[in-house]
Amino acid sequence: MKNRILYLLIFTALVLPAGLMAQYLLPKISNLRPYNQTGINVYETSKADTVPFNGLKLRFGAGFTQQFQNLKSENQDALNNQTTNKLYPLAPGFMTAMANLYMDVQLGDGIRLNVTSYLSSRHHNETWVKGGYIQFDKLPFKGQFWQDLMKITTIKIGHFEVNYGDQHFRRSDGGHALYNPFMEGNIVDEFATEIGGEVYLQKNGWLGMLGITNGMIKGHIDSVFATVQDINTKRDPSVYFKGGFDKKLDDNVRLRVTGSYYHNSSAAGSGLTLYGGDRTGSNYQDVMEKWKDATGAVQASTAIAFSGRFNPGFSKKIDAVMLNAFLKAGGIEIFSTYETAQGRTKTETDDRKMTQFAIDGVYRFGKTENLFVGARYNTVTASLQGYTADVTVNRVAFAAGWFITKSVMMKGEYVTQQYNNFPNTDYRAGGKFNGYVLEAVVGF
Repeated sequence: MKNRILYLLIFTALVLPAGLMAQYLLPKISNLRPYNQTGINVYETSKADTVPFNGLKLRFGAGFTQQFQNLKSENQDALNNQTTNKLYPLAPGFMTAMANLYMDVQLGDGIRLNVTSYLSSRHHNETWVKGGYIQFDKLPFKGQFWQDLMKITTIKIGHFEVNYGDQHFRRSDGGHALYNPFMEGNIVDEFATEIGGEVYLQKNGWLGMLGITNGMIKGHIDSVFATVQDINTKRDPSVYFKGGFDKKLDDNVRLRVTGSYYHNSSAAGSGLTLYGGDRTGSNYQDVMEKWKDATGAVQASTAIAFSGRFNPGFSKKIDAVMLNAFLKAGGIEIFSTYETAQGRTKTETDDRKMTQFAIDGVYRFGKTENLFVGARYNTVTASLQGYTADVTVNRVAFAAGWFITKSVMMKGEYVTQQYNNFPNTDYRAGGKFNGYVLEAVVGF
């Protein structure tokens, strides 16, 4: 009898909270991109009004990622048995798990608030707030004009993920890696959270967006200091826009084509962060990172967060253009990126250039497309400050995965990445890394 009572108590403790969670912690929120499998290939949130408003609702969601890595890296010094510019030694093992926390609040009819926190990440083990914003898909104003306007308009205000290009919708973001069929985003990672506002227009598959932000991941009122190369101390906002077409052509074919432009002519303080705004870190841990310099001094591994990525260093001024195309025909998906950018730091007088191209193909199969395989090619060519010749970084990746449920996924990737035309004094000269990474992901 005691055992039966114990089993009943355990069953109640397990089942009752699950029911309460479904009812109270996971209510339906309007105009929200789902955090599980149904959020894949969702870009801007829909204008469809599918959730009637019946009072304030609070929803909590999360993303958890655990990885096992077996990558090896080498450079010119390692190949020639030299001791300078030694790379960080790697061995197979588990990486510290990453976790995100999402809070979405339905404040009013068509009015949603989001606050996202990074609970643990490669860059910070402690909790950091990614950002928070309020989104209006309706306005509490009476009149037919406002109703007609908000049928096609969305307004976002706050500290949010900048909508430059489409790649940021498909990348891994700390503990939330469920949208990404691969381990990483692009080599040059176009991702930043900035303070400002965005206005969207969507109708019959056509999309237009205009955004204005402060151009940095952190807000401050510090003065901009002049340099010998640049006496400009203006604090300019970042202005960017996107336009495109996204529509199902029939029951099995969907086409999306967009173009984006981002501009800032004079950054303040610590500089622009469009290509360095991620505060979570890479999913390739410590790979192609310098361990010892020419003096034999060991570099701090705790400061390594963005391994495998490449930042062109446009911190004072930037003009960037990205073109994206996405095609889904049945279970086949093709996504491509072409990007060109130019800019400089505050200690330079001339602009430098960077170009990036990426294309991936994914085949999803199974009754609910719960299985997938994919391949990706990504290349970057850029001029770096102080270097006389352009450098190139190439990546090829193959991936496969399984959605055990809509909220639980397993995936693996084999990747090889090469660094070309770096000068002999650079630790990346003759660089290469390759191997595999396994990942378990939860998102809800």
